[in-house]
Amino acid sequence: MPRRHLRMTGAADCSLGAALRALRTELDLPTGFPARAMAEAEEAVRAPDLSAHEDATDLPFLTIDPPASTDLDQAMHLERHGRGYRVHYAIADVAAFVRPGGALDAEAHRRVTTLYFPDDRIPLHPTALSEGAASLLPGETRPAALWRIDLDSDGRAVATDVTRALVRSRAKLDYAGVQRQIDAGTAEEPLALLREIGRLREEQELARGGISLNVPEQEIVVRDGSYGLAYRAPLPAEGWNAQLSLLTGMAAAHLMAETGTGILRTLPIAPDGAVARLRRSAHALRIDWPHHVPYAEVVRSLDPRQGNHAAFLQECTTLLRGAGYTAFDNGDLPDPAVHAAVADLYTHCTAPLRRLVDRYASELCLAATAGKEPPEWVREALPALPKEMAEGTRRANTVERACVDLVEAALLEGRVGELFDAYVVDIQDRNPAIGTVHLRDPAIVGRIEGGTAALPLGERLRVRLTQAGPASKTVLFAPA
Repeated sequence: MPRRHLRMTGAADCSLGAALRALRTELDLPTGFPARAMAEAEEAVRAPDLSAHEDATDLPFLTIDPPASTDLDQAMHLERHGRGYRVHYAIADVAAFVRPGGALDAEAHRRVTTLYFPDDRIPLHPTALSEGAASLLPGETRPAALWRIDLDSDGRAVATDVTRALVRSRAKLDYAGVQRQIDAGTAEEPLALLREIGRLREEQELARGGISLNVPEQEIVVRDGSYGLAYRAPLPAEGWNAQLSLLTGMAAAHLMAETGTGILRTLPIAPDGAVARLRRSAHALRIDWPHHVPYAEVVRSLDPRQGNHAAFLQECTTLLRGAGYTAFDNGDLPDPAVHAAVADLYTHCTAPLRRLVDRYASELCLAATAGKEPPEWVREALPALPKEMAEGTRRANTVERACVDLVEAALLEGRVGELFDAYVVDIQDRNPAIGTVHLRDPAIVGRIEGGTAALPLGERLRVRLTQAGPASKTVLFAPA
């Protein structure tokens, strides 16, 4: 079943907040950092390694993130360059703070990723770094891996460079505010160029056969001591910002490929059976998908603000299963090397405060640009990174699944036996009496079983809630 990122708005002191805190204990997740790791972090805050950083504080960078975010990995500066554009993209330089082989490094390898809950997060690095000294906060001089990517007038990358630099962000913006400025025509350059460059990069994505899923974010909205679920459709500005991250990830992957050493984010092409199953879901959700129309074209036609389109976008994430990390050395690219959704070579390098592999990708690219061999600590860690990332990603997915199950179960607590209108969006091949339903109201996707006849795929169905509540941590329906 596809899963959704959840975030809580409003007060978090309701019963759901207590259940989420209990879940963190139940899953046996990391809590505080070991004393030695904290000591190293405190020392790094006082004396980061800035010996190789040039001064780029004259560039007026800005960040665009959710309003409450303080772990700011990326900052941008956009400008016109000849007939095209120049993208300066600064990525937090975590290696300036984390000593290879030290206690802080070892703890990062144990955690692998930041874990997100609707009401909190368990960080990859101590917050003194991730939300303080290493974060690209406004008004602060910070070490960064500074990418300079030149684009032609059509948005194609024509030159790439990355160096260590000291940068200073001038403003911390949020997506809604950026969207308002751009829509109202009040945004000035460089911010005004975000839409121009973002749209060109979207056109380049279309031309190479790539696709971005604008999957709605599910919000837990707390009001007057109770809560509900609501979808929030992503803003265009979020997509334009994501295109800059994709641009940098592709540039990094090509640098690695040229030097013969690196780690890629790969995804094989979805098998025909997965696409056929998705077609059945499209039918179930009343999505028009003629047989001659490619999948990518259908996805681009969807409006995530519409309920059935939002549900189908969630189903589309099933085609992203199988993504992984593949390390290579001595010039031998993996097979497959391409990320099917990006339709190009691609790597993760833009979120080192929240994802372990990105620190290593930055080091590989900095060495490649300088014409040097990668640091030995990077090369030594490379073979084990794919497995570490796979295990960390599985843990993050487990957290995400558990949160969604808990929230949906808590929302429907006390309503066992009630009837709901739903669509059957999927059925099991081995047992067509078991499947998945999408409720119209509230916006919940759940398992259905208990009937004797095959479920009517693609049809509206009246269902009865048979199980719900924080104790069960899941919801279950049966045909009415």
